Amino acid sequence: MTDSSGGKQITERQTLPIEKGFPIERINEIAEKEGRAKMYYRPIYTMHKWWARRLGCVFRAISLYTLLDDPEKVSVFEPGHEGGTLAGWGEDADVESDFDVASLLERVDITDPESLWELYPKDVCVEDKKILDPFMGGGTSLVEASRFGAEVVGNDLNPVAWFVTKKELEAGQTDVEELEEAFEQVKEDVADEITQYYKTPCPNGDHDADVMYNFWVKELDCVSCGHTVPLFNDFRIATGRYAHDDEDVVVCPDCDEVVHVDDYREESSCGNCGFRWIPKEGNTSRGGKYTCTECGQKYGIVDAISEQGGYDLRLYAVEYYCPVCDSDGKDKDEYKSYKAVTSGDIEKLNHAREEWEDRRELRNYVPSEKIPEGAITAASSVSGNDVFQHKYENWTDMFNPRQLLVLSTLLQSIEKIENDNIREFLLLTFSESLNYNTMMNVYNPNYNKNTNIFKNNSFSPPTEPIENNLWGTKFGTGTFSSMYDMVKKGVEYAAAPTERYVKDGETIETEEFSTPVGNKSTLHQGDMRHLDYENEFDAVITDPPYYDNIIYSEVSDYFYVWQKILLEDKYAGFDQDRTPREESIVTNPYLEKTAEDFESELGQAFSVIKRALKEDGSLAFTYHHSDSESWGELLESLCNVGFEVTATYPISADINKFIGGEAVSFDIVVVARPIDDTEPASWKSLRRDIYRTARRTRQQLEENRDLSRGDIGVMEMGACFREYSKHHGKVQRGGEIMSAKEVVEEIYGIIQEASDIGVEDVFIDLLDTPNPSFDDVNKLCRGTNAKPEELKEMCLYNQDDGFELGTWDNEKRQAYIQERVNGDGGDHLSNLDKLQFLRYRYEKGQAVQNYVEKWDVDDDMRELAGRLADVTGDDTYTRVLGDRDITSY
Repeated sequence: MTDSSGGKQITERQTLPIEKGFPIERINEIAEKEGRAKMYYRPIYTMHKWWARRLGCVFRAISLYTLLDDPEKVSVFEPGHEGGTLAGWGEDADVESDFDVASLLERVDITDPESLWELYPKDVCVEDKKILDPFMGGGTSLVEASRFGAEVVGNDLNPVAWFVTKKELEAGQTDVEELEEAFEQVKEDVADEITQYYKTPCPNGDHDADVMYNFWVKELDCVSCGHTVPLFNDFRIATGRYAHDDEDVVVCPDCDEVVHVDDYREESSCGNCGFRWIPKEGNTSRGGKYTCTECGQKYGIVDAISEQGGYDLRLYAVEYYCPVCDSDGKDKDEYKSYKAVTSGDIEKLNHAREEWEDRRELRNYVPSEKIPEGAITAASSVSGNDVFQHKYENWTDMFNPRQLLVLSTLLQSIEKIENDNIREFLLLTFSESLNYNTMMNVYNPNYNKNTNIFKNNSFSPPTEPIENNLWGTKFGTGTFSSMYDMVKKGVEYAAAPTERYVKDGETIETEEFSTPVGNKSTLHQGDMRHLDYENEFDAVITDPPYYDNIIYSEVSDYFYVWQKILLEDKYAGFDQDRTPREESIVTNPYLEKTAEDFESELGQAFSVIKRALKEDGSLAFTYHHSDSESWGELLESLCNVGFEVTATYPISADINKFIGGEAVSFDIVVVARPIDDTEPASWKSLRRDIYRTARRTRQQLEENRDLSRGDIGVMEMGACFREYSKHHGKVQRGGEIMSAKEVVEEIYGIIQEASDIGVEDVFIDLLDTPNPSFDDVNKLCRGTNAKPEELKEMCLYNQDDGFELGTWDNEKRQAYIQERVNGDGGDHLSNLDKLQFLRYRYEKGQAVQNYVEKWDVDDDMRELAGRLADVTGDDTYTRVLGDRDITSY
């Protein structure tokens, strides 16, 4: 079928709800809360670590707005009610009319997408839907789609991701009682044996207390005088608690006693030996050097490690819990506290070391593999940490002998569980425990707890490692017992999920759903480019890799080498020394995989996805938006293989950027559909259409939605991409075909041209934002004439000591304005500069009237003063422009 110009006509198809509108305001309400408390919202995702895992509420909403297209194949159940749809509960309310699915679907549009949101907390089932996620990672998309009754198919190159997702999808069909019985079997088998190594003499009596954490410090010799130097970053152990909650817990560098001081940042005195020092001032520096406490010699830590053939480790303190003192009614700061190491602690340590040496059969239950060199294990542009420079060569080097002893003892016991499924859940528990049971962990003194090994999605060798109690006691984080509780809750949730949503500002939890997780699922492990599906899936819902965001293969090796001990003879993919590298679609400087390789391979992936989709199928995926260039590359890859972008939405997500651990507050959801062919167009005519689309979209959203300007800008972008996608590869300008990257650059300019929002508007919005961050700067600048660099140059924000806004009383902002005031005239001062300058002078009791007269205040400046007064509650901004009692001060 052709149109009048001879081009192939676009196939008619039903528009999905997600293409018409998406309730990002409602999703963000939940995402903000779920991101902080995943274990309460969706405990299935806390059963095991996976990196950059998307929030469940985001993918539930994507599934809801993607899968529901035919009202005849949708059933809606009230959670907690078995066997009847909502239409059967008409006596309770006018339920049948409220949940007329056809009406809900019809009413969704860009100005009001929330009609379908009414079904978010309902137990919704769809018929005849088959979903694919070829980059399933931690399995969020598959879990959420399966809860709608869809048949789900997943794939991941990484065997750890495959195993984690496998257990999530099997959780809904797992007998919790059998899991409990298996845990009790392991507990009876080895718990006493493991916990005997984590006892310490109680300081309050002649009995033992339970160790929660052992505190260690690495030591090196001074290259000048030979003195042994402990590598303390500072001497604080923890923040004081209970009766000492206004103090800090520190270790004395002179006598090794653990003492309480008023403030570790100030000069303190040891209550044991009288030594005076400032605990905040340690023996190491951020530049990777250590300083000898005897002669003052400074030297590089990794250089000294290399020259001295390694480092020594010294146990110096213990955090303990004493159940005896607890039951005797002693105060909490007596039965749960910190103490210096005693000879009894050293005896326990030596006994464990001897046991590890003697019990050779346990070597079969620890990894034998060497740590592979890579982008984050060896120094590269992705990571500055080189574990080999710190003398980590084998995976077992990340554990001390006592840890290897108890971990191998536990894994040997888990292997004895006969039921394959149950044994694998305990293996999952064991694997998750590895997050917190390694000498790569550190203690967080601000929160008085252990931190996991991957807080920065990399390997960071610490100078003050923390040793956890593997089995655990009444208190503590990351123990096998507490990880089992998380896995058990995940299994219970999978069998009868609930949903939490926000209504009138309050969070409400539903009754249990009758649709369990993972009823119909198939998983593959391997390169997704080898999937041979064709015209089979109604939708692909996924989260594809993004450049070098996380080198999944390298971080997951840490879990893989332990998991393969029990899985290598059972599953293909667990028979290698490491997880796959070369096939990963990611930039990797160590493997010389470039951004161009990534773009090419991502294009190959989109080709496989398009082939797998039905003709009227849809693709919805999350994407980490950064700049116009990356947008152009994405659009090029999609359009080249025959997709058109039909919508984009900004969405909150709980993710961390790769190495720096810098939190970002949102992702982008991209929706695309296969397209039969594109139509030729001149850039002149397309530009006109894009400009109108941008203006119309902005106007609709501003009039009908409570969205930030940045959010609106992203949705404008999607509408413009949709216009371009229909003509990809056939847009002519000056006789040449424009690339997608060139068009995206133009679209950026068009959206900015269609907006008169500038730096001052963005700054006002930042003032009105609770706890603003750099992400808010980026978000609010999108779709405006303002750029984050401009705000930074004007000192309207800085990140030198954490994020700070350039308010009138900010020193850096003051210096910026004063420099310009001292120049000739005042033409180069903005209205915001002038108002903040006047506000500063008023505060200091200095005259302002002469400046007001010199600057010839106009309506724009008065309007800005009013906006500043409104958003800050400080009417001085307006008074300095008109009240003589003030201006002549």
